[in-house]
Amino acid sequence: MSPPDLTHTPVLRGELVELRPVTPADVARLHALMGDLEVSRLTGSIHADDEVDELPWSVDQLQAIYARWATDVDRVVWAVVDRESDQVVGESVLLDHDPGNASIGFRIWISGARGRGLGTEATRLSVRHAIEELGLHRVELEVYAFNPRARHVYEKVGFVLEGTRREALRYADGWVDCHVMGLLASDWAGSHDAQPPPPGE
Repeated sequence: MSPPDLTHTPVLRGELVELRPVTPADVARLHALMGDLEVSRLTGSIHADDEVDELPWSVDQLQAIYARWATDVDRVVWAVVDRESDQVVGESVLLDHDPGNASIGFRIWISGARGRGLGTEATRLSVRHAIEELGLHRVELEVYAFNPRARHVYEKVGFVLEGTRREALRYADGWVDCHVMGLLASDWAGSHDAQPPPPGE
C-alpha cells in the first residue's frame, strides 16, 4: 500500500471549530497567542514562568516556519478557528509521519477559548482525518503530568495511556513527568467517535 499524501491540508469543519491551512495572515495572531503563559507552560515550550516574554521566534521567523511546514511531507498543520467568533485560537498538527509503521504524532494547543469543547472537537477532527482519510494505524501524543485537563480530553477521544517518561521536563525548580498516549485504528473503529459526524458538521 502506498503511503498517504500529507502534502494536501484539507479544511475540516465541526460544529464549534474549523481546521484549515495556516495562511500568512494568521501568523501574527498565532505568534501573539503563543505568548499565553498557560500555552507555553503546558506545551513545555518554556522552563519557567518568566520565560514567556522571550518567545524564541519573531513573526517573520514564524512565517518562514509555517511556510516550510506547508510543504513538508511528514505533517499536516491546521489553524484552529472558533466558528462562533471566526478567530484563530490555536493550532492542531499531525506530525512525524512514520509510513513504514503507518503511524503519526499529534499535538494541539488552544488559547483564549478554553472550557467550551473546542479542543475536544479539534482533536476528534484531526484523529478522524488521520485514521479514516489517511488510513493510518496509530496516532500518538505526549502530555505533561501538570496538564490533566488535556489528558482528560485525549481520553474522551479514545487515547490510552501507554507509559510515562519520568521527570522528562524541567520546570522552575522541579521536574515534570511526560505521559505517552496512543490511539489505534481499532480503538477508533470501536468507539462512537468513529461514526459519521452529524449533518451539517
